[in-house]
Amino acid sequence: MLVLVLWFLLTVVVVAQQDGSPIKVTMEHLRILDSLLMNYDRRATPTNHRNEPTNVTCELYIRSFGSINPTTMDYQVDLYLRQEWEDERLRHPNITRPLDLNDPSLVKTIWKPEVYFPNAKRAEFQFVTVPNVLVRINPDGQILYILRLKLTFACMMELSRFPLDVQVCTMEIGSFSKTTQELNLSWKLGDPIKIYRGLKMPQFNIIDKQTDRCHEDFQIGGGAAGNYSCLRALITLERNIGFHLVQSYLPSILIVVISWMGFWMDTDSVPARTCLGVTTLLTVSNQASETQLKIPQVSYIKALDIWMGVCTAFIFAALLEFTVVNYYWRKKMSTTCHNPCRPKTTSDSWMELMPNGPGVGDQTAQPSPAADVAEFSISQADTRRYRILACRIDEVSRYLFPAAFLVFNLAYWSYYMSHRH
Repeated sequence: MLVLVLWFLLTVVVVAQQDGSPIKVTMEHLRILDSLLMNYDRRATPTNHRNEPTNVTCELYIRSFGSINPTTMDYQVDLYLRQEWEDERLRHPNITRPLDLNDPSLVKTIWKPEVYFPNAKRAEFQFVTVPNVLVRINPDGQILYILRLKLTFACMMELSRFPLDVQVCTMEIGSFSKTTQELNLSWKLGDPIKIYRGLKMPQFNIIDKQTDRCHEDFQIGGGAAGNYSCLRALITLERNIGFHLVQSYLPSILIVVISWMGFWMDTDSVPARTCLGVTTLLTVSNQASETQLKIPQVSYIKALDIWMGVCTAFIFAALLEFTVVNYYWRKKMSTTCHNPCRPKTTSDSWMELMPNGPGVGDQTAQPSPAADVAEFSISQADTRRYRILACRIDEVSRYLFPAAFLVFNLAYWSYYMSHRH
């Protein structure tokens, strides 16, 4: 029993020492940090005394990416901005472990890079539930500065291939007040653009990300104020076509196919075929108008405009085909004696009023029954020939229209899909 009691007391003492040791070391480090900040000038860069630019490495961690709006040409992103630099003024031999600080008042007392986002329209700093900022001071004076921001970046999209387009949107980080002689921004080695693994977007897929450098030149009073360091992240986005397949492409294909049903209808079914052609033409025109409301009014032709235009042309061509077929179906050869559209002359009326017909000596005026029968047979033969021609046009159209539409689809999809990925 005595052994158990002694073991328990020894355990309590060891645990108390282990629990108290970090607190004592942390408080000591904070006091050292306060002493360092007593003579600290946050207006001067860490390398100002050496007349050298301070090198700051940047890294982005994208937490969410969405609200890509082609109408306003922008997108929203929630990201973490990580910046690292070396500050000898915060180096002390008694600091033996990194210090993580998130006190906004303490963060304001040290020098930080004055960076901004040149292509950002709006920016918000996250305050929930505490200010999302962290400063890590390493024993060797290496500083890690982390901010969480919600930004709306401008992205000038090229919509000539919409909705089969691939967009490249940028995020720019630049120095606001320090020229390249004072501040030099660079991307962190390795993979400076990290994306949340579970990130999903409803309209786009991220297929590539690259980094680049840029320079901002400010002109003041006709003279150059200096070069400012700038970094650029390029995010390649590929639009998902599932939504547009369901909402635009498949319905328009069905409407075009329905317009071909008139080729199998009877040629004399004028009301049915006319109603079918006009209805499908109005439907595809209305669908094309609705799609234009969802995208900005640009001056160039888009891929969806070409698709809707060709679909409208196919339906209009089917309606014209029926007009030609109906014309030949009703066409008859006009004759001189049996033409119901020709008005009767005075001589014809006089001949009909004569009781015994023309005189015996007037053999040329006497109509011949055999000639009437021959002329009627010729008229019937011509009518049958025109009707056969009308039927042949319908038969050819049954295969010509689908084949032409298939060729257009092969050319359309092969051209636009070849520029993706």
